[in-house]
Amino acid sequence: MKIAVFPGSFDPITTGHVDLIHRSLPLFDKIIVAVGINSNKKTLFTLETRLKWLKEVFKEESKIEIAFFEGLTVDFCKSIGAKYLIRGLRNSSDFDYEKTISQLNSVIGNGMETFFLISKPGYSHVSSTIVREIIKAGGDASVFVPKEVSLNEEV
Repeated sequence: MKIAVFPGSFDPITTGHVDLIHRSLPLFDKIIVAVGINSNKKTLFTLETRLKWLKEVFKEESKIEIAFFEGLTVDFCKSIGAKYLIRGLRNSSDFDYEKTISQLNSVIGNGMETFFLISKPGYSHVSSTIVREIIKAGGDASVFVPKEVSLNEEV
């Protein structure tokens, strides 16, 4: 069984994330959308809220499971039998960063393979960081997130 992990903070999940995950579905038997917990990173939304949103967004997708993890992504992948990571690339900066991480993951993850998908042009400007900044400034970021996400739940 080909199991892939799409890791991220999903703070919040964006339409770009959803597009990448849907485009990845034909490639794998199962995709685990996994929220990585980084205690050094201040999130805008709670883990519980982010997991609830992910479950709601992908409730109709039988090949998608939602999870969370702490620690190294490759250790989480090993623990669930996943041999593949999915990452999205919006621009050349993303590529430079993700290439380095994928090479490290390959070494410490015993050959862990990373699949890169290039963002469609309509999503290349969308990031969770930008969405958070819009929210913090009191703007309407709803166009950048799936309809299942209610941005005023906690803010």
